[in-house]
Amino acid sequence: MKDQSQTTTANPPAHELTYRALRDMVLFGELAPGQPVTIQGLVASLGTGITPVREAIRRLTAEGALEAKGNRRIAVPVLDLRQLEQLSFARTQIEPHLASLATARIDAAQIERLATIDDALNNAIQQGDIRGYLEHNHAFHSELYDAADAQILAGMAAALWLRVGPSLRVVCGRIGTQNLPDMHDEALRAMRAGDAAAVAAAIAADIAQGHAHIRADLSPE
Repeated sequence: MKDQSQTTTANPPAHELTYRALRDMVLFGELAPGQPVTIQGLVASLGTGITPVREAIRRLTAEGALEAKGNRRIAVPVLDLRQLEQLSFARTQIEPHLASLATARIDAAQIERLATIDDALNNAIQQGDIRGYLEHNHAFHSELYDAADAQILAGMAAALWLRVGPSLRVVCGRIGTQNLPDMHDEALRAMRAGDAAAVAAAIAADIAQGHAHIRADLSPE
């Protein structure tokens, strides 16, 4: 799920760096769902000019990761249950398929990189490091999906993560990282065995676990 520009230039322009920085603020929950922020506030936070910030906002709004709130304010959209069900359907169709495609192409070195990322994720869970958990969880999936060499599907998956990431951050803040197990060990074992169906099943279960926590957080008492 890497940006195409990230793979084509070693020195991306300022507007691309600003986009990535703001995207990560959304993806890893630095901007809480519904929390309004101003363009000037983002300029100050990101330490860049107003033009690249406006461009980053435009791109992320088009991707559904931000929405205009009026008075020159923007916010991360607040998920509702109906939207979550749509995201669950899309993710469980696209991401397990990417994982299956990746299994046919992945080599031993790539699997070990995934294992290293998962070790860091497990350490973040043990340490209660929410940001570390979110970053390493995203990195694991991103690395795996990139191995599929299916740019259209990987781009769709990246956009879906932008919709879900902020709500997952809210859940982590409520229940802590210890209650967010993943299915990465199962996926890694299946990758080493070359079992594409089992890798896909592990990723589907991983998505379902995370969405179940978000669903519980969104559901009325």
